[in-house]
Amino acid sequence: MVAPLSAWPWENLGVFKYLLYGPLAAKVLYSWIYEDSIKDLWCLHILVICALRGLIHQLWSSYSTTLFLTRNRRINPEGVDFKQIDREWDWDNFLILHALLAYMACLIFPSLDDLPLWNPKGFITLLFLHVTVSEPLYYWAHRYFHEGYLFTHYHSLHHSSSVTHPYTAGHATFLEHLILCIVIGIPMAASIMMGCGSTSMVYGYVSAFDFLRCLGHSNVEVVPHEVFIKLPFLKYHSLHHTEMGTNFCLFMPLFDAMGNTVNRNSWQLHKKISSDSAKNGRVPDFVFLAHGVDLTSSMHAPFVFRSFASVPFSTRIFLLPLLPVAFLVMLIMWAWSKTFLVSFYNLRGHLHQTWVVPRFGFQYFLPFAMEGINKRIEEAILRADRIGVKVISLAALNKNEALNGGGTLFVEKHPDLKVRVVHGNTLTAAVILNEIPKDVEEVFLTGATSKLGRAIALYLCRRRVRVLMLTLSTERFQKIQREAPADCQNYLVQVTKYQAAQNCKTWIVGKWITPRQQSWAPSGTHFHQFVVPPILAFRRDCTYGDLAAMRLPDDVEGLGSCEYTMERGVVHACHAGGVVHQLEGWTHHEVGAIDVDRIDIVWKAALKHGLRPVSSM
Repeated sequence: MVAPLSAWPWENLGVFKYLLYGPLAAKVLYSWIYEDSIKDLWCLHILVICALRGLIHQLWSSYSTTLFLTRNRRINPEGVDFKQIDREWDWDNFLILHALLAYMACLIFPSLDDLPLWNPKGFITLLFLHVTVSEPLYYWAHRYFHEGYLFTHYHSLHHSSSVTHPYTAGHATFLEHLILCIVIGIPMAASIMMGCGSTSMVYGYVSAFDFLRCLGHSNVEVVPHEVFIKLPFLKYHSLHHTEMGTNFCLFMPLFDAMGNTVNRNSWQLHKKISSDSAKNGRVPDFVFLAHGVDLTSSMHAPFVFRSFASVPFSTRIFLLPLLPVAFLVMLIMWAWSKTFLVSFYNLRGHLHQTWVVPRFGFQYFLPFAMEGINKRIEEAILRADRIGVKVISLAALNKNEALNGGGTLFVEKHPDLKVRVVHGNTLTAAVILNEIPKDVEEVFLTGATSKLGRAIALYLCRRRVRVLMLTLSTERFQKIQREAPADCQNYLVQVTKYQAAQNCKTWIVGKWITPRQQSWAPSGTHFHQFVVPPILAFRRDCTYGDLAAMRLPDDVEGLGSCEYTMERGVVHACHAGGVVHQLEGWTHHEVGAIDVDRIDIVWKAALKHGLRPVSSM
C-alpha cells in the first residue's frame, strides 16, 4: 500500500501536468488583454519565479554535465545512468506544488499586491529567520526522515540517486516538498507580516535557495578550498547520499556540528579535489573520437538537455528556437574550440570516454576545412597517447578515406604511437554481413569500391554469394576482383546502373541513394546500409535496416546518454570495434584497408565480451 502523501497527485498526467499552470496563465492573459493593467500581479510573479527556478536547475544541470570543465572536480566519479534519469524525470513536480500553494496564499492575503519592490529591512529579517528557524527546522526534519517508516516510505526515493545531480534536489515525495515549502515559506511570510517584505526579497530568497540546493547536489566541487575554510556553510551534500548518517543540514554545517553529524571526510575530500583539479584525473582506457552531425543534433549533448540526450535523437519542435544559438556556437567552435570530453561510462573497471571534434558533417566536405579537421584529430590522438589511453577509435567522418586514409595518415606520421588507432570498420563489416541471411544468393552493393564495400564484396564472394557491384570504374572493380580467390572471382560482377538490381531483394547501401534510385528495387527488398546519413525510408513495400551498431554488455555502468539516433545502450559499430580492441588487448593499429581475414575474428571477440547485435534483441 502506498504511504499517505508519498505520491504526486499529477504523476500520471505526463506532460499534461503543466496545464496546472493554466489558471495562473489564463488570469494574467485575461487581465492583460481585457483590463487596463494586470491586476493580479502576483499570478505573473509566480509564473516568472517558477520559470526562473527551472532555469536555475537547468543551468546547474548543464554545468555539472559539462565534463570538459568539471571532470576533475567531481565528488562522486561515477556517472548518472538511464535508470536514475528516468527516476528523476519529473524532478520539477515541486515547482507546480509551490506555484499552487503560492497562488492560494495570494488569494488568502490580497495585501501581497501592495508589497514594495525593495525594502532592505526585509532581507535582514529574512536572513535572521532563515538561520534561526528554517535551518534547524530542516535539519531536524531531515534527521527524522532518515528513521524507520519515514525513510522507507518517503525519503528513500530521494536517496535512490547515489550520484547526485541538480535535478536530484527536486526528486522527492509530495510530503517532503510540502515540508520544504514550509521551510522556505516561514522566513518570507514572517518578514511580510512584520511589514518589511518586498518583491525583490521573494525573488532573491527563492532564487538563492534553489541555487544553493543545486550547488549542494551538483556533484561538483565548485568552491575553492581557501574559500570553503572561510565560508564553511558552502558544504557538501553529495557525501550525504553515500554516507547517509551525516551532513543533514540545509546550507549551514553549524547544526551538523551541534548534532555531531558532520562528515569528517568533507574537509579532507574538499581539499583533495581542489588541489587535484588541475591534474588530468583518471586516464581512460578507451576513447571514441566522435564529431557533430548537424546543428539540431548538436543539442543532443548531455550538457544541453539531460533528458533529451537520454533518448535517441529526433528533431523536436522545442529545438527550433535554439537553432540561432547553435549556429553561433558552431561558428565559435570552428574558430577557437579544441576536441573536448562529452560523456563517459565504465565497463568492467575500464573507463571509456567519448571526445568530440568540434566540427559538423558539412565541414568535412569543404576542401579548405580538411587540414584543420585533420589537425584536430591528430591533436586528440597525440593527447591520448601522452596521457596513456590504450585505444582511440575514429567515428564515421573522422576516418574518411579522402581525409586521412582511414587513419593511416596519423599512424604513418607518428610511428611510435603507444595508443592504438582504430577505425572500427572491421566490426562494422561484420555486423552488416551477419545481418544478411545465410541463404541469400545475390546482393546489390552500392559504394562498392569503398573500404567497407570492398571488404563486404570479398567476404561474400568467398561465401559463393553473387555480388552486383555498382561502380563506373572498371579499374577499381578489377583491382578488388583480383584480391578474391581465383575460384571466387566470377561471383563479383560489375554493374553500372540501378536497373541491374531490379530482381535483387538484398541491397547493401554504402552510397546515398535517392527515392528514384530506390524505385528500381523489387517489392520486399531489404536495404542494409552503412551510409551516413542513412537513406530515406521511401518505399513502404520494402524494409530498411539501421546503421551498423551493437549493444554494449549488460554490466556497463554510468551510461546515461544515447549515441545520436541509437537506442539506449547501443553504439555505432565503429565505437564497438574500439571497445573490443581495448578489451582484447590487441596491440596493432586498425587503419587503412579492412583485413577480410579478421572479420570473423573480431565478430567472435565482440560476442565473447558480451556485445550483441541489435537485430537479435
